[in-house]
Order: sequence, then C-alpha cells, then structure tokens
Amino acid sequence: MNQLIIKHITLLVRDYDEAIAFFCETLGFDLQEDTPQEEQKRRVVVAPRGSECSLILAKASTVEQQALIGKQCGGRVFLYLHTDDLDREALRLKEQGVRIVREPTTAAFGRALVFEDLYGNRWDLVEPASV
Repeated sequence: MNQLIIKHITLLVRDYDEAIAFFCETLGFDLQEDTPQEEQKRRVVVAPRGSECSLILAKASTVEQQALIGKQCGGRVFLYLHTDDLDREALRLKEQGVRIVREPTTAAFGRALVFEDLYGNRWDLVEPASV
C-alpha cells in the first residue's frame, strides 16, 4: 500500500527575497533551498524547523498570478502552524510586527490565534489541547 503525504505547498509571492526574510527571519522557518533556475525564476523552499511539509515560494510572473497574491484561500485561513506554547509565539509574532487578526481563543482542539503573513494570507497558530 502506498502512503501519500503532502510534501510541498506553493505560495505565490511578490518578491523572493522579501518572502525569504519574512518566513525565515520573522517566522523562524529554515531556508531549505534557494536555487536559480531560469532567467528570473528560483526554486525557493522554506519550512518550519522539523516539519515534513514545506512551502515553495513562487514569484508571481503574470498579471493573473499577481492578483492572487495574498488571496490564495479567498480570505479564509490558508495554512496552520502548531506550537507547544501559543503565548510565547503570540508575543514573538507581535514583537516582529506581525498582524494578529484574531487574538487567542480556546476551543475543543486547543488554543489558536489567526495572523496574516506579509501578503495578507491568513494562518492559524494552534496549541493543540494534547500539548
């Protein structure tokens, strides 16, 4: 039986370097790959430390793609990060100037807040109840 896993998710970005700075410096992700490809194209892969799933940062190259930057999920939460300490991470995000859309709330699954990346994509930061 084959096991399927999601390995990469493509995220449209305006600029490779500003996206790398946000994900690596602001969120603390690791830069796993930054390889030039064609004339203005690079393969840029970032991921939270220890994650099996990563983001491919894809520079929007057409007007249609540029219009979708920050709107890849139609204004809903697009991606989910888990943490073992929501309060610590919320403070760190605020210190980094990240826009918190919804302050921490508690639900059956644990605690969560919603923040936006530099393009306006919404993320859930979750501290699972089992942690």
